[in-house]
Amino acid sequence: MTEQLPALTFLGHSTVLLEIGGRRVLTDPVLRQRVTFLTRHAVPLPRSYFADIDLVLISHLHHDHCDLPSLRMLGLDVPILAPAGSAIWLRSKGFSNVCELVVGETYIDGTLTVRAVAAVHDGKREPFGPHAAAIGFVLDAGPACVYFAGDTDIYPAMADFADEVDVALLPVWGWGPNLGAGHLDPARAAQAAAIIRPRFAVPVHWGTLYPFGMRRALPGRLYDPPHAFAAAVAALDLPVTVLHTTPGERVSFTP
Repeated sequence: MTEQLPALTFLGHSTVLLEIGGRRVLTDPVLRQRVTFLTRHAVPLPRSYFADIDLVLISHLHHDHCDLPSLRMLGLDVPILAPAGSAIWLRSKGFSNVCELVVGETYIDGTLTVRAVAAVHDGKREPFGPHAAAIGFVLDAGPACVYFAGDTDIYPAMADFADEVDVALLPVWGWGPNLGAGHLDPARAAQAAAIIRPRFAVPVHWGTLYPFGMRRALPGRLYDPPHAFAAAVAALDLPVTVLHTTPGERVSFTP
């Protein structure tokens, strides 16, 4: 394990700003107030949060992870790392700087190395988009290593980067009242943390997007998942510090 850690700001849902290896990296950018039938319930994002982005990571092509208008806010020439099978489609939408990765491949930018890792999640872009298998990413900048899961369920090869990761960005819910296959709920996210054994775990993929009109019916889904995740980690007696942040809040990595 390493001692120095990157700066990190959870912007909501699966969007995280990482400042690592001298680069500003944005994961699965969803920057608008509405995406399809989903409404943002977190605070609006000032443009300073997504200005001067050096690299974008796209874990898969679902609308709540690959939002084309949000990507256009970053510029059509922003460097994008995406799963194999997505580059032709993204280029057809105007994005000129797309690099595909399959599991095990790496991308190097200065002192930052980004490695694609597996994810257990359907990557089909509905209704008429391509099918590109979902991936996660391990970002290593020498003194700091971050795992961004994207969307995934638990899989055995998570053990391959156990003890390598300082910070794990783990999804703990989704965008609605229920979860489908290929997701982590708070209990399973805690089990993933038990496999990976990061120093810090940041719950993401919660508290941001919700179907229009459903907030009044089931408001707990917007607020409860990170607390349930922290309780599940504590129940497993893991040596993992859970950093519960609200969307738009900068994380402080103080043990």
